[in-house]
Amino acid sequence: MGKRKSRAKPPPKKRMDKLDTVFSCPFCNHGSSVECRIDMKNLIGEAVCGICQESFSTTITALTEPIDVYSEWIDECERVNNLEDDTG
Repeated sequence: MGKRKSRAKPPPKKRMDKLDTVFSCPFCNHGSSVECRIDMKNLIGEAVCGICQESFSTTITALTEPIDVYSEWIDECERVNNLEDDTG
């Protein structure tokens, strides 16, 4: 005689949390003042501070998220600061 088939439960779906689109400004340190926008038509990502009006734009790919644009801005700020420290 054969075994009875058990009903296997399907694996639970993983829930992806939404990533932030608003960040703190590296220049004026005002929390939640930088808004990142992604223009998929022109493949441009832009981060703009609503308080001090500082902005940063970069080229993006189809996989780019707002956090990636902000991270590139922070990396660029650190790179420029390190260059100034080396020459000064």
